[in-house]
Amino acid sequence: MPAIDCDVHCAPASFEALFPYLSDYWRQYITEGGVRLGGVAFAYPPLAPTTAVPAAREQAAREQAAPPTPESYDQLKESVLDRADPRAVVLNCLTGFETHRNAYYSAAVASAVNDWLREEFLARDDRLRASLVVSTISTEDAVAEIERVGGEPGFVQVLLPVRSDVPWGNKRNHPIFAAACAHSLHVGLHAWGRAGRAPTPSGFTSTYLEDYLGNQPIAQAQVLSFVSEGVFDRFPDLKVLLMECGFAWLPPLLWRFDKDWRGVWREVPWVKGLPSEYVAEHFRFTTAPAHLPRDRAAIGQLLEMLDAGGLLAYASDYPHNHGDGLTVLLDQLDEDARAAVMGGNAAALYGLP
Repeated sequence: MPAIDCDVHCAPASFEALFPYLSDYWRQYITEGGVRLGGVAFAYPPLAPTTAVPAAREQAAREQAAPPTPESYDQLKESVLDRADPRAVVLNCLTGFETHRNAYYSAAVASAVNDWLREEFLARDDRLRASLVVSTISTEDAVAEIERVGGEPGFVQVLLPVRSDVPWGNKRNHPIFAAACAHSLHVGLHAWGRAGRAPTPSGFTSTYLEDYLGNQPIAQAQVLSFVSEGVFDRFPDLKVLLMECGFAWLPPLLWRFDKDWRGVWREVPWVKGLPSEYVAEHFRFTTAPAHLPRDRAAIGQLLEMLDAGGLLAYASDYPHNHGDGLTVLLDQLDEDARAAVMGGNAAALYGLP
């Protein structure tokens, strides 16, 4: 069915693509300093099965090249728009610029990325939407960037990495959400982020496997933070789309969240009802990766507990390949729930037809 794809990656091939949108000072800073622009490939082993769709992975293996994250509208049109013919696509540009600690650099590159997204993609196809990127170091700069481009057509949410210096629900981040709401934007919380923070409460991991799996417990901590620190009580219109962090972990987390809230609710007097009710109203989760159990009966039970038709939104996570989880998931849903997952929930979230 014609789908709304909530997570398609794009990234400039190098800083040269962003130079038209950077000042002379920052072009010189980047060139003389040898600063590199890290892309999505840096978060995935380039030739691993999870990295690219099969055809692209075979080509990458032959050429010993990085996976083909679209670098231009023409590449995106050929690899996604012409092949899948989606109703709409939400672009998420992951460049790794947030790994740098220079707040002035971070703000400048964020602005350049947003200008590049607008000119290279949004201005060329009505089906395209995008997340705008912001500095993750300076709340002041993040708010200024939302004010600068948040009202422009095509931008539908503020992209934040799931790994952060402090949980996103922390009070110091609330001005970001106020600015987003003022421009009718939501928040897209995507896997990965600054490598300078340990992905576990006990420190850094020693293998890529541990680091990759670390996105899920970090995502759980962010769900707890948004609800517990009163983000949705202060900004009742805000929605959060959690991308590429799975969703199968949600039912047991919410059971424990509701249970313990009943005992220690005095810590969070602004949380007026069950935490699970806040999550159902304000959070949505992308379908990739699905991380479903093998037993079909167990899948059905999970999706029923999850209310999959209400909470899930389709995402291909192009160019990454997560197996056939989507097919298995859709087979367990009725017609109305499938339609909601493949487009209805995203249409309601972003105000699309």
